[in-house]
Amino acid sequence: MNYGEFGGQYVPQELKEKLKEIENEFKKAIKDKKFIKEYKYYLKQYVGRPSPLYYAEKLTEYIGGAKIYLKREDLNHTGAHKINNALGQALLAKRMKKNHIIAETGAGQHGVATATVCSLLDLKCTIFMGSVDIERQHVNVEKMKLLGANVVSVTRGNKTLKDAVDEAFDYLLQHKDSFYLIGSAVGPSPYPEMVKYFQKVIGEEAKKQIIKQEHKLPKAIIACVGGGSNSIGLFNSFIKEKVDIYGVEGAGLGIKSNKHASAIANNKIGIIHGMKTYIMQDKKGNIKDAYSISAGLDYPGIGPEHAYLNKIKRVNYDSITDKGAIKAFKLLTKLEGIIPALESSHALAYAIKIAKKYKISDCIIVNLSGRGDKDLQTVLEFNKKH
Repeated sequence: MNYGEFGGQYVPQELKEKLKEIENEFKKAIKDKKFIKEYKYYLKQYVGRPSPLYYAEKLTEYIGGAKIYLKREDLNHTGAHKINNALGQALLAKRMKKNHIIAETGAGQHGVATATVCSLLDLKCTIFMGSVDIERQHVNVEKMKLLGANVVSVTRGNKTLKDAVDEAFDYLLQHKDSFYLIGSAVGPSPYPEMVKYFQKVIGEEAKKQIIKQEHKLPKAIIACVGGGSNSIGLFNSFIKEKVDIYGVEGAGLGIKSNKHASAIANNKIGIIHGMKTYIMQDKKGNIKDAYSISAGLDYPGIGPEHAYLNKIKRVNYDSITDKGAIKAFKLLTKLEGIIPALESSHALAYAIKIAKKYKISDCIIVNLSGRGDKDLQTVLEFNKKH
């Protein structure tokens, strides 16, 4: 896949050989009717797809702008979009006779999804997670352990998502029999392409659903962006349509505070985790620590396709602060009885911000990428301080 100057394989030669093997098998698998049939069977009967496209009537009324629809990825088995990709890659690993899955996780949702599909498909599972994230996502850690995964606490660097990815890549180089199941649309090729393929079901469903419910396309679609898998999954079906597309990163304590996770706002291009993309980089060229209240957004880079879509100005990338996300989290919970993940709350906050730009006859779709029970402790702690 061509992402202009972005993407690529900036990895050691021995890893390139492994990636070539994965890419060749992936290309064969997606043309294999038996593989696709099995994948779709599990999506429907195990994950619970299609996920609903819900008209948030009370929220819409409260804001007074365009109709807001929520793509309910929070209703998937394990509570987020992550399982779409975890399932696809795990089936690919099994096809390749790789019986040991390794993965990284930040918010814990990808870790839970990976541990879940490993349990389902009888695969050994090792999850790398920063020690800081282990503390703030304790419930998800316990779920992973119950599912049979070995959770490895990563204590280097900032002890968050970037460091978990670093650790997983190191392990992959040392253990040739393992399969690295990357959770976001990041990393060396073919990972961004694979993750997009297994997440594009989100946009495919949303497009059909909105046309059925509104008899037209939405005026805008919005999703949060850490690495960017839930967003690329939604965007894929609308890129060629006349639809405004918004990707929302974590602004943390504010872009000017330097405590944020917006690689686009940082506007530096460099190499991270085997790919060329926008990264959080200081004046000396070192990777800066990203910060967001949301464990899934504090990644110091962005997927290469997002970098490309920003460069060609097809997608509008912006950011929302911790404060804005918490406000949206509380508002949706109170008005609609839906507790969103803090990651998704960033996209929701942005939808609230722009809804009045559109006519009341227009509609916009927000990808509600996950549920927020994992974030309750974080929100309670935020409330104590503010």
